[in-house]
Amino acid sequence: MRWVDAIIVLIYMAAMVLLGLWFARRQTSTEAYFVAKRSIPAWAMGVSLYATLITSITFIAYPGNAYAGNWAELIPGFMVVVVLVLVGFFIIPFYREVVGMSAYEYFGKRFGKGVRAYSSFAFAIGHFFKMGSVYYLLGLGIASMTGWDTYAVIVGVGIVTVLYTYLGGLEAVIWADVIQGFIKLIGVLICLGYLLFLPPGGPSATLRLAWESGKISLGNFDWSLANKSSLVLGLYGFFWYLQKYTADQTLVQRYLVAKNDRDALKGVALGAILCIPVWALFLLIGSLLWSFYKLTGETLPARISKADQVFPYFLSTHIPVGMAGLFMASLLAAAMSMLSSDLNCLAVVGVEDYYRMLKPDSSDRQRLRVGKLIVAFCGALAVLIAIILAKNAGAALGLYFIVSSIVAGGLFGLFGLAFLSTRVNRKSAWVGIVASLLFTTYGVVTKEQKALNLGPFNFPWHPIMIGVLAHVVLAAVGYAASFFFSEPALAPDLTIWGWLRKRRATSEHLIAETKPEVPPASSKVSSS
Repeated sequence: MRWVDAIIVLIYMAAMVLLGLWFARRQTSTEAYFVAKRSIPAWAMGVSLYATLITSITFIAYPGNAYAGNWAELIPGFMVVVVLVLVGFFIIPFYREVVGMSAYEYFGKRFGKGVRAYSSFAFAIGHFFKMGSVYYLLGLGIASMTGWDTYAVIVGVGIVTVLYTYLGGLEAVIWADVIQGFIKLIGVLICLGYLLFLPPGGPSATLRLAWESGKISLGNFDWSLANKSSLVLGLYGFFWYLQKYTADQTLVQRYLVAKNDRDALKGVALGAILCIPVWALFLLIGSLLWSFYKLTGETLPARISKADQVFPYFLSTHIPVGMAGLFMASLLAAAMSMLSSDLNCLAVVGVEDYYRMLKPDSSDRQRLRVGKLIVAFCGALAVLIAIILAKNAGAALGLYFIVSSIVAGGLFGLFGLAFLSTRVNRKSAWVGIVASLLFTTYGVVTKEQKALNLGPFNFPWHPIMIGVLAHVVLAAVGYAASFFFSEPALAPDLTIWGWLRKRRATSEHLIAETKPEVPPASSKVSSS
């Protein structure tokens, strides 16, 4: 890697450490460390959400999908707006009123400590192993572009990410996300500029060829459930974002950092609005890559056998000195924004859902110390997993996908039971959880991994429908099971129905208090 590019990357890394040091002096309580004293402005929270959702995987996967096909991958992204309209006015104020720091505190209030522990574990296992795979893929990508040692990249990025997250808490994470969000956009615009102006004929020829060839389209609408159709992508996006906005600590924690309900809603809406055009820009990069190689006549080397490899190859061969360093910084920013958010969320889950339940008499200072230790431990362990993946050429990724697909499925279904039903109790919730685990295990081993062949009884639809149906199975079976258990439900007032009644009663009380008293008619007559 050229020294100018290396300096740009090092400046970025140093800035992240300095940011952590700047906010370190303010991390004197768990309220500050985990929810930034609930003082983050709406715009910063929104940019942080956008930065967290646009990961380094997005940098590679979206251009690769558009290069090989079209913009069908944008269909799930549109669902974020639909979900936001459905849940934004209810879920955000509800969570801000019901929980302290962990989303899974709510599951515990409705279904007991066991369900709380399970749901927080399901979240943690998926995100923890995702961190290891992101470190691995980032190290592999940067090493292939620069010649740097893969292990050195993994360890270096891991140290910097853990350091500023450990020191500065969620406040440093969010403001780092703001910086990283802008850096990501710079990287995207740099690549678009070169892809538009390098080929003969310039932007008009490049865009026209991509448009006429169907590379800038959402594809043909297909209602089949057996392939990656528009219907399947739409259902996947709808349920994916329902789970993200209702049962994912990463997003729920963002609700809690805002100053009030209105700011929380504005921030979440801003994050969703920012994501869609940026996803579209990444897909446009993939379409323009296809046009670039068609117009220039350049041939890809034999080692480039997958669509996901084309964009990194283009970067390593066509982005000049300085610009490559800026793009490298944006790629690091994409990874580190997600990784730092996950580290802080795992610390919240560890402290609030486990340590605090095991030691209810612990002081806030003790919980803060444990939270910081969890950040350091999880960060180090994720780096170790990435190194193991690198040594085994990613062979363990299959195991990660199996475990996370089975365990992390169905959390929105569990939230739906808690939020919508007053009759579902602890036992019926567990019946739904077990049914979801059995169903996802069946789907993964017969369809996704093909480890078990049941012939005509294999899962019949596209693999991403396994996750969609896991929510439905958990909710349907759990609700049906509630008719067989006489045990009363815990805290039935903590459903949407009880919450709406409470808010209505509060509003009526406030109106009654502010309504001016009217003198009796008799006093009016006598005074006249």
